[in-house]
Amino acid sequence: MVKPVAKKTAAKKAASKATASKATATDATSPKEAASPGGPRAKAAPKAKRAATPKSTAKSTPKATGTGTAGGRSVGAKPESHLTMVRRARRINRELAEVYPYAHPELDFRNPFELLVATVLSAQTTDLRVNQTTPGLFAAYPTPEDLAAANPEEVEAIIRPTGFFRAKTKSIMGIATALRDEFGGEVPGRLEDLVKLPGVGRKTANVVLGNAFGVPGITVDTHFGRLVRRFKWTEQEDPVKVEAEICAIFPKSEWTMLSHRVVFHGRRICHARKPACGACPIAPLCPSYGEGETDPEKARKLLKYEKGGLPGQRLSPPPDYPGLPAPPLGAG
Repeated sequence: MVKPVAKKTAAKKAASKATASKATATDATSPKEAASPGGPRAKAAPKAKRAATPKSTAKSTPKATGTGTAGGRSVGAKPESHLTMVRRARRINRELAEVYPYAHPELDFRNPFELLVATVLSAQTTDLRVNQTTPGLFAAYPTPEDLAAANPEEVEAIIRPTGFFRAKTKSIMGIATALRDEFGGEVPGRLEDLVKLPGVGRKTANVVLGNAFGVPGITVDTHFGRLVRRFKWTEQEDPVKVEAEICAIFPKSEWTMLSHRVVFHGRRICHARKPACGACPIAPLCPSYGEGETDPEKARKLLKYEKGGLPGQRLSPPPDYPGLPAPPLGAG
């Protein structure tokens, strides 16, 4: 009965010696062996490294969201879907409607003919300079028939302040002649007819249709194009493509007023060179926040026209305009 107990005791001793020998061998492994690809420690290290890499990468290199930040906080954590962009775009339009309830065409006019001529003259100059020039022009030539029969040199002398006066004289006299000869002296109210007139493109036609005839249209000028790209509503550069994409985002009933609101915002706050981001009422919705001045005090100094306490561009603004009328030509 003693022999089985002795065998078990011997077995336990042998197992204990094997365990101790294994531990000793592991402890005796040199640092060089442990660091080598075949070393005992090398197998666990890659696993730990691979497990840590995704967490580190996620924190240090976040994905581009396409929606940027506003006021130091992220507007979106994932790439913006088309539906989300449309909702954001419509909300921006609603916000701009509250900021600029008085938005209007910034060219002075009393009838479609005056608006058409003023819009052609506004190329490569400010609406203010056009508004300061057209009173003299329309006093001398109040109708298309009068302007068509004018002396070109006299017209050039009047519109010289708007720049490119020779080319513009040719355009507006050509328009007047076409209106007299082809449309009975009246400005047509259809896009397809307006774009046939000399010097009249889609932008000019949409200005006239939207503001003189009440026909909705998107007016893609330099301000509008700049802002809709900053808002990430489109990436297009071509005005016709910009117009098509923006028209698809908004109801037709909003097109004309949307154009005024965006242009107003571009001229007053979201400037080309240095946007006043710190004073922008739609900053939380703008994916380009931070391109301009973000300090509120410095940004307020960049505001123009009525937002900056300065006169607007119209000599005869609408009654609800909260700013000051512009001065006439030569008045300081």
